[in-house]
Amino acid sequence: MRCFLLLFAGALAAFGQARTQLDLDSFEKVWTTVRDKHWEARPGGLDWQAIHDEYRPRVEKAATHDEARAVTQEMLGRLKQSHFAIIPDLVYSVVDDDAEGPGVTGIDARVLDGRAIVTSVDPGSPAEKQGVHPGWEIQRADGKDLKTIIDQARSNPAIHELQLTRAILARLSGPIGGMVETAFLDGSGKSIDIKLGLAMPRGTLAAFGNLPLQHVWFESKRMGTTAYVRFNLFLDLPRVMASFQQTVDGCKVCDGMIIDLRGNPGGIGGMAMGMAGFLVDKPNQRLGTMYLRDSTLNFVVNPRANVFPGPVAVLVDGCSASTSEIFAGGLKDLGRARVFGTRTAAAALPSNFERLPNGDGFQYAVANYVSQGGQPLEGLGVTPDVVVDLTRDTLLAGHDPVTEAALAWIKADRIRRQKKQ
Repeated sequence: MRCFLLLFAGALAAFGQARTQLDLDSFEKVWTTVRDKHWEARPGGLDWQAIHDEYRPRVEKAATHDEARAVTQEMLGRLKQSHFAIIPDLVYSVVDDDAEGPGVTGIDARVLDGRAIVTSVDPGSPAEKQGVHPGWEIQRADGKDLKTIIDQARSNPAIHELQLTRAILARLSGPIGGMVETAFLDGSGKSIDIKLGLAMPRGTLAAFGNLPLQHVWFESKRMGTTAYVRFNLFLDLPRVMASFQQTVDGCKVCDGMIIDLRGNPGGIGGMAMGMAGFLVDKPNQRLGTMYLRDSTLNFVVNPRANVFPGPVAVLVDGCSASTSEIFAGGLKDLGRARVFGTRTAAAALPSNFERLPNGDGFQYAVANYVSQGGQPLEGLGVTPDVVVDLTRDTLLAGHDPVTEAALAWIKADRIRRQKKQ
């Protein structure tokens, strides 16, 4: 028995040493990454070597993995900048959206009042064929209780709405041709179990640089005399830009234009400047400026030959990020667009995620972006001119209050201009 106890104690000691080394390796990776990739030579104005010498002994003395993580996160907190965060391994596995296959159910969803709520269903998708409707609550997917995932993710301030939404939608994806077991709560409060098929995402496959192939879609329609445009990514530059130009060229009699960027996580930054050129008629206007370690990038707008002169409404939410924020924030600052919806993801910067040796995730930004109005978008996002929240009740009633608010503003603007004539 004594030998067994000694062996057990030895195994515990070896495990503790291995754990400590992984935490130290993770600390060093975090510190080195900030030193080498932060846009400031002195990150946050700090003596970063002195920061290392202050915090490493505390990681060495940490009794647990959680304690070591807290010390490393405290070190990052000294930067007083967003998008520098340690994400616990259990949560990181939830928000890592690379683990699932490409097949989708056709459902888009948001977390409303702590619940996963269907916000739209693609026409012809497996979800539409099974009768799923906007406003339904998704209770379980792929054997996972979504409320538990939501509560776990929301308990960590490093997880923002965009990541949480991706985590939810990842549970509704998998190999094309497969099935996902789901449980919904419909509008009458009835629980419904449905096996949903997994189909190819809508859109056309497009590639850019080292990014994986992405399905990109673009839709344009008229809502009365108002043009409505929506697309899911700032990618597939030739096709999306050509489609946007066609919308502008065909909108000579439109009383306004709505550009719906809700759920659009961004993409090619230059496309924000290109699209703005169809809306801004003055030369040398800027959406903002991006500051990197060794260079500065001005997002200058060059007006096109045919510019849409009417009122422009841009719709955003907490899943509008990166280039979407640059586009919406810049047009707002230039006084060229009115923004409707909820605050954007506050993720305008190019930021990366990596897994650390101890299993935790590490998020870090590599540049700073300041909109034309002088406001950094990173960590703050774009605040709409008109804040409009989606609710489950409005979705169940078949209403989109954000689009309706934009249409009402455009109508009021048309009446105002008619009175002046």
